[in-house]
Amino acid sequence: SQSQYWGSQDVNPVFLQQLRELDIPEEAAKQALLHTRNVSAEEAAMYYFNKLENEEEGDDDLIYKMVFVVNMDLAMGIGKVAAQVGHAAVGLYQALQEKNSWREMAWRWDHSGIVLQIGTNVAHLLELQALAMSLSLPTYLVQDAGLTQVESGSRTVLAIMGEEEMVNNVTGSLKLL
Repeated sequence: SQSQYWGSQDVNPVFLQQLRELDIPEEAAKQALLHTRNVSAEEAAMYYFNKLENEEEGDDDLIYKMVFVVNMDLAMGIGKVAAQVGHAAVGLYQALQEKNSWREMAWRWDHSGIVLQIGTNVAHLLELQALAMSLSLPTYLVQDAGLTQVESGSRTVLAIMGEEEMVNNVTGSLKLL
């Protein structure tokens, strides 16, 4: 893609060639030159390698996970459970928009980390939610409207999201659904 800053024609072709000789991919080289205002190939190379180093050392290697703990005390059919997990996912996603760090988490989450686990009852879900919140993990607890299989206000599914190890501290011992 073209640079979001200026057109690629603004990149100094001599500097670009020097960066390419350092095995920096063309698009990354252009971005580095634009970020450093075309001052020099050295400046752009330093920017590129520092950025790369910081990404490797930073949070990019963290794996994020989304967990749905289903209240098994309620007699919900499989369709009802699926609907409640859907509500929990949407509710959690909306909650993730409340803080910058949570938005970043949602953006980095790669959809591979979804787990359904068994919760004993409402007290268990509330206990897990309190623990997750004490670890600053975003949570969302679904309260059902009570139009079909369960009583109004029943807490059906707890959604938790965060860095995998942190989430495992909360739900790691639960059985999978």
